[in-house]
Amino acid sequence: MKSVTVVAEDRVGLLADISYILGKSNVNIEALSVDVVGKKAIIALTVKDPKNASGILEKNGYRTAEMDSIVIKLPNKPGEINRIADRLNDEKISIENMHILSTDMNGGVFALNVDKPRKAVRLLNEFVISPENNTVY
Repeated sequence: MKSVTVVAEDRVGLLADISYILGKSNVNIEALSVDVVGKKAIIALTVKDPKNASGILEKNGYRTAEMDSIVIKLPNKPGEINRIADRLNDEKISIENMHILSTDMNGGVFALNVDKPRKAVRLLNEFVISPENNTVY
């Protein structure tokens, strides 16, 4: 799964503007995460065509970056995120960011960005969601 990340000055209406621009360009947002750090908003958008979405946003004055995400499914019980974090840490793989895409009583689906994606996919293979269960989106 690919995500496009926008880093911009935080302001009221920022997400409304970004979602309007993408919507009028017929780009569907499949997942979304918004964080504010200091005076900066960090908006991670999951879309089918990140290059197109980045181009549209950049033409409208936004700075973007694309990231590859590993999508994993974990049981919904205490300590599961720690188990993944420890496993990656033991192999010197740095988690750059992690987003919850969905949860229910049985489990959660997470998008994970790491500095060594191929190694992480092999290490987390039993949790990875993909057609071949070994592809970094």
